[in-house]
Amino acid sequence: MSKVSPISAGLSERCPNCGQGRVFRGYLKFKNRCEACGQDFTQSDTADGPAFFVGFIVLIFFAPFGFIIPMADQPLWWKILLMFILVIVTIVASLILLPKAKSLMMALQVANQAKQAELKGDED
Repeated sequence: MSKVSPISAGLSERCPNCGQGRVFRGYLKFKNRCEACGQDFTQSDTADGPAFFVGFIVLIFFAPFGFIIPMADQPLWWKILLMFILVIVTIVASLILLPKAKSLMMALQVANQAKQAELKGDED
């Protein structure tokens, strides 16, 4: 079996092991295992990382418009309409990117065999 790129598997929401099976059974709920190769997804925990990165990236692109629109030399109703559109676009972009980011982080965890940190030391 050829090595699957974790980035392409993650962005396509496919299994990071075989690149075939889907990783989600719902919007953001991982399946227990891959239907194609049997890769276990129960150990993958992306926590809040995907939400943080998506929020950060989306706001880098859209937050400047939140400052520019109120300063525009336009009627108030036009500014309100533009702000409403900006909010809708920001929400939609976040909802589209969130599953991709979650799948990508899980694929990178599997590819790098990442595990939760363990502290080793003397126990008093």
